[in-house]
Amino acid sequence: MADFAVIGGGIGGLAAALLTARRGHRVTVFERDSRAPGHDLDQDFFDWRRPGVPQAAQPHHLLGAARAVLLAEAPDVYESALRLGARERHELDWFDERPPHRPGDENLVVLQARRIVLETALTDALRAEPRAHVRYGEPVTGLLVDPSASPPRVRGVRTQLGAYEAELVIDAGGRRCGTGDWLTGAGCRPPVVERHRTGIAYFCRWYRLPDGRLDGPTRPWTVTGGTFAGCAVFPADNGLFAVTLFVHTEDPSRGSLRDPAVFEAAARTFPPGAAWLELGAEPLCPVLATAGLDNRWSALVDEQGPVAAGIVGIGDSITHTNPTMAQGASLALWAAHRLAREVDGERGRDPGSPDFAADHHDWAMRTLKPWFDFQVVTDSAIGERFANREFRAGPAREMAALFECALVDPEVMRARARVRHLAATPTEAYGAPEVRERVESWLAAHPDYVPNAVGPDRKEWEKITAT
Repeated sequence: MADFAVIGGGIGGLAAALLTARRGHRVTVFERDSRAPGHDLDQDFFDWRRPGVPQAAQPHHLLGAARAVLLAEAPDVYESALRLGARERHELDWFDERPPHRPGDENLVVLQARRIVLETALTDALRAEPRAHVRYGEPVTGLLVDPSASPPRVRGVRTQLGAYEAELVIDAGGRRCGTGDWLTGAGCRPPVVERHRTGIAYFCRWYRLPDGRLDGPTRPWTVTGGTFAGCAVFPADNGLFAVTLFVHTEDPSRGSLRDPAVFEAAARTFPPGAAWLELGAEPLCPVLATAGLDNRWSALVDEQGPVAAGIVGIGDSITHTNPTMAQGASLALWAAHRLAREVDGERGRDPGSPDFAADHHDWAMRTLKPWFDFQVVTDSAIGERFANREFRAGPAREMAALFECALVDPEVMRARARVRHLAATPTEAYGAPEVRERVESWLAAHPDYVPNAVGPDRKEWEKITAT
């Protein structure tokens, strides 16, 4: 069996290590943090300082695509997450009576939990694997590269404590990992990187529901956005939920949203924020801000082929996407699942070959890149709307109408959910004749429709956020 080295012990790295170890391979994970998740979820979530994982305290959802991977490959991990307090919610439960079942509806389920819940479940499962080992507090500082091969062959990793050979290095180190510099420093051609700025800043705060209550209202919980700001609620595990506000990075009101009183007053001007905050929930943290995000695609293959053999990327190392669509964890688990299948001993694949690296890239381009591109288009539209403070007619209005129609039409909601859970592309789901006809009929019945009319106007917003 092959020896694998995994850079990074986040969700993607843990999943890749677990699934490959369960196929008989020896796996070592190199993680910069000096500790693992424990079983005090709140302490780990709120008190564990993780500068290398700034998104760890932000809201997460596990979409149907990732849920399907866990149920098929690691049902014990999924059951562990449920025992730790994660909650399932079917998208069609938005309606008082769920519409008749159709094939595929079983995958339209979101697992509501903080990131720490899934990390803990994966860590516990990995501890039980005799072929897997995690070296905490030992980040990778470089790669072992044979430059005489064509292309150069990565043969392991370096840390401050030594060198470790491996037949395959799995880069799960995220967007801040130094893989590109390590490769070019060893004489390899640079990775091909595509970046798109989002222009969106996020502010979130976590709350706990009153004693005896584990969930809030069935609706509204969805994103509500106007022409300059938006709000979303993210129900999570063990009675916790997050309220998130988002504005343009150049909006002058941005700085004042760090003030908890201003944040709550602004959140209450949107239906989701008002509905959940009126439950008497207890705030658990300051307002957490995230900005300067970009959508980043990084490929270890250029027009000449792989820049190196013996190394592949998964998770944010390939595709780092803005959290608007909450697809990061799902795309990471897809890649981990695919990688584990490809290195399965029964397939006889050489993980260190150039063909293996090229095939991994081809799969990523077919499977992950379309979702990256969709994220770029979505964020560009939001950023433009927030920057210009107007909702222009055309495709953007039609898409907003589809989302509004979905709230009252189960068939359109099903289409929206299939896209959200990565079960169908927007073209497939939204282009279906039945869906198009229903949205057109809805628009005909609402000729004066103004997208996202709920929420504050600019004058009210500026009054609330004035400091």
